Amino acid sequence: MKWEGNRQSDNVEDRRDEGGSSGGGGLGGRHIGIGSIVIALVASYFLGVNPMTVLSLLSGGSPVPQTQSAPAHKPPAGDHLATFVSTVLADTEDVWTDVFAQSGGTYQKPKLVLFRGSTPTACGQGQTAMGPFYCPADRKVYIDLGFYETLKNQLGAPGDFAQAYVIAHEVGHHVQNLLGISEKMDQMRGRVSQVQYNALSVRLELQADCFAGVWANRAQASRQLLEAGDVEEAMNAAAKIGDDALQRAHGGQVVPDSFTHGTSAQRQHWFDTGFKNGSVQRCDTFAARQL
Repeated sequence: MKWEGNRQSDNVEDRRDEGGSSGGGGLGGRHIGIGSIVIALVASYFLGVNPMTVLSLLSGGSPVPQTQSAPAHKPPAGDHLATFVSTVLADTEDVWTDVFAQSGGTYQKPKLVLFRGSTPTACGQGQTAMGPFYCPADRKVYIDLGFYETLKNQLGAPGDFAQAYVIAHEVGHHVQNLLGISEKMDQMRGRVSQVQYNALSVRLELQADCFAGVWANRAQASRQLLEAGDVEEAMNAAAKIGDDALQRAHGGQVVPDSFTHGTSAQRQHWFDTGFKNGSVQRCDTFAARQL
C-alpha cells in the first residue's frame, strides 16, 4: 500500500500514555488467548454501531447535520504505526468528503482514539479485548494498536492493507451514524427478538464492509495507493473475522442465529461489492434479499 508521505489526519487523539490505561501492551500481550479474543471480537464489534436504511445518501437527501469539534492532538512524530493510522484516516476523510458533497451534504469527520488497556468512551469503558470499535455516541473510532499484532499473528491476516480495511470498516460505521442508520438500529432493540436483532446487526456490519470497499475503490481511483496483493490482504482479513470463522477458531459449534457480523463469504462479498463498484447505493444490505 502506497501511503507514506501522504496527508495525515488532524483528528487522531493519542491516549496511550494516560494514567487510565492499564495492562501495558496491546491485545497480544494481555494474557488473552484466541478463545477470549474471538468472544471479545464478536461481542465488541457490536459496540460498533447501528441501522435500517441509507436514507439520506441512498435517496439523494442531505446527511444529518453534525457539529465539528476542534482538531485532536496528534501522536508523536516517528511513530510508524500511528502515522500509518493517521494517514489512512485522512484518506477516508478525503473519500467520504467527496461522496457526501456529491449528494449535496457535508461529511463530518470522526475522531480516532489510540489507547492502551482501557479508556473511557461515551458508550462505556472501552477495553483492549474489544478490538477496534466505533462509538456512535461520541463519534469516535477506538483502537489499541496492539490489535494489529493479533490480526497478523493470531487471526492470520497480515499486511498493511488488512490494517487499513479495519479502519475503513469502523469509519463505515461512522458514515452509518451520520446517515441515521445507527439510530434506527437502536430503535429496534427490544422491539424484535434477539435472533431478528442479530440478523439486522449482520446487515449493518456487512454494509460497513461494503463502505470500506467504496473507500478502497475511490482512493485507488484518485491516488493509486494499491499495490499487488493489497486487495487480497483485505479479503483475507474479512474472511478471518467472519462469524463462522471466529466460532470455528474458538473451537465451538457454528451457530448462524448468533451471528452479528456475517460469514466470511458474506464479508468478502460485500467488501468486494463496494470495491468493484465504488457506489454507496450498491451497499444497501438492508434491501438485499440474499447476503
